[in-house]
Amino acid sequence: MYPPELVKPMREDLTNIGFTELHTAEDVNSALSKEGTTLVVVNSVCGCAAANARPGARMSLQNAKTPDNLVTVFAGVDREAVDAARAQMIPFPPSSPSMALFKNGELVHMLERHHIEGRQVDMIADNLKGAFDEFC
Repeated sequence: MYPPELVKPMREDLTNIGFTELHTAEDVNSALSKEGTTLVVVNSVCGCAAANARPGARMSLQNAKTPDNLVTVFAGVDREAVDAARAQMIPFPPSSPSMALFKNGELVHMLERHHIEGRQVDMIADNLKGAFDEFC
């Protein structure tokens, strides 16, 4: 577990742009049972989350079509929520950071850590925008 003061600014990178934090399995199950599209960002303290994932998620929202719901869980902090979210992302192995787009509770698009780490922010955003255009 990371100290709350350490992760607070990392959480706020997403909550300040409209993401809702999920802390429990019930929160995750409720969020993913909603109709429409939901983007789940598995946030983390790693450098690629700061340099690539969070900025890519932010940039992706500058698109004509965006998900109905934006939610985030924090790896290494919100264990119950992260485990519940990852259970919905099977068959993809657990990774953080990662991003998943769900439509009516069904996983329709996934960005694993290896799609994020070492990639340019605009590449990540464009990948998500393509998914938004197709599914949102």
